[in-house]
Amino acid sequence: MNRLCELLGIRYPIISGGMVWCSGWRLASAVSQAGGLGLIGAGSMHPDNLRDHIRKCRAATDKPFGVNVPMLYPELDRIIEIIIEEQVPVVVTSAGNPKTYTARLKEAGCKVLHVVSNSKFALKSQEAGVDAVIAEGFEAGGHNGREETTTLCLIPSIIEVVSIPVVAAGGVCSGSSMAACMALGADGVQIGTRFALSRESSASDAFKSHCRGIKEGDTMLSLKHLSPTRLVKNEFYEQVRAAELSGQSADEIRALLGKGRAKRGIFEGDLVEGELEIGQCATLVKHEEGVAEIFADLIEGYRASMQRLAPAL
Repeated sequence: MNRLCELLGIRYPIISGGMVWCSGWRLASAVSQAGGLGLIGAGSMHPDNLRDHIRKCRAATDKPFGVNVPMLYPELDRIIEIIIEEQVPVVVTSAGNPKTYTARLKEAGCKVLHVVSNSKFALKSQEAGVDAVIAEGFEAGGHNGREETTTLCLIPSIIEVVSIPVVAAGGVCSGSSMAACMALGADGVQIGTRFALSRESSASDAFKSHCRGIKEGDTMLSLKHLSPTRLVKNEFYEQVRAAELSGQSADEIRALLGKGRAKRGIFEGDLVEGELEIGQCATLVKHEEGVAEIFADLIEGYRASMQRLAPAL
């Protein structure tokens, strides 16, 4: 049996990203119900709101699901308490030290995965006791690694230094890209962008429609003085770019960001002044689709790719 599926108790080695303003209980439960692991994105939720999403997700599916916890966000201790109280089976931590909560979560019976962008932190995560790492290349949307390493380069580097399961993320949105990652030795994939634009995503329809229409080169890694983030080019992106090119300090750029930019762009649909976070593979998503359709296409595409490659040599 696939190591990731065995670890998480899922049918297919597919995890949906825990994306801010996209990954609510509807998306998480639909992914889990389809045979993958759905994640609730705690990064855009107050603690009580997170508890409500966990309970609604559990009511909607009897399959395993998880919560993504970006460790840069406030109220972390309370969020961890709620996850433990609600007996969430899987936790994905990111943007912080994997040692901070791993032991406590595992003592509570959670499986713990940590998102990394280089082999150094993959090894530190394994030493911290995580059950698996999610290796995210810089094609991914949202917060990203400073190294700007592509997924196809990152996966082999990390597999070389760890023995725990490795999940490939960044630029994965089709059965063929999933097959490519598995061919490199990954035990599974995490898919963000395609699920962010799905029918079950809680993102605004304006955001989804806009991202389905972007072309190659319409997203760029930005905010490098703060936390590198892949953004869709719009008026806000141009303001950030101008600030960076003029040499403004991190504090000045932070002031430009203000509060709620991601909510404004992703959840409220402000395509001009909002922060629009999406991955490069949005250019490959052309139409509205539900989670069940996405899974059917991923599985069919994966199997077709494997059959096509089998007689190649």
